[in-house]
Amino acid sequence: MFKLNFRAKAFLAALLVSAGALAALDPAPFARAEPNEAAPASPRSQQVNWRVIDGDTFEDLTTGDRYRLENIDTPETGGRAGCVAERTLGDRATQQARTLITSANQLDVRRTGRTDRYQRIIAFIEIDGRDLGELMIEQGLARPWRGRREPWCDDAGNLIP
Repeated sequence: MFKLNFRAKAFLAALLVSAGALAALDPAPFARAEPNEAAPASPRSQQVNWRVIDGDTFEDLTTGDRYRLENIDTPETGGRAGCVAERTLGDRATQQARTLITSANQLDVRRTGRTDRYQRIIAFIEIDGRDLGELMIEQGLARPWRGRREPWCDDAGNLIP
């Protein structure tokens, strides 16, 4: 067994008290990859100004929060695209996401409680009661997110179905 001096004991005690205080402040369970009824939706107000970065990434210009959709992957745009076909589909996905967001009567964000490596908030976004990711998949502009990025282009420059 380890012998602890007074400073180490005080540090551990403070650590345990802090952990308990944090748990009391946020007793919510760990983030899940699906909407959680306990996570409050934040309805869009008339003053919210959103920027569509690409088909699955958005920024609330009022708060500075950047969101990444939890449930989809859209093609890359610009120089990050693997082929011309991916860039074209990525541009279409971006434009459609912009159209859906700007024409929405109601926009709800359901945060998962996680961020990605780019510090984007991982979230589900509902537009007029419909999941934005599902809408993009239905329109052929996205595919379900499978936990990692997968290529959109084959060696010949064609889209991979």
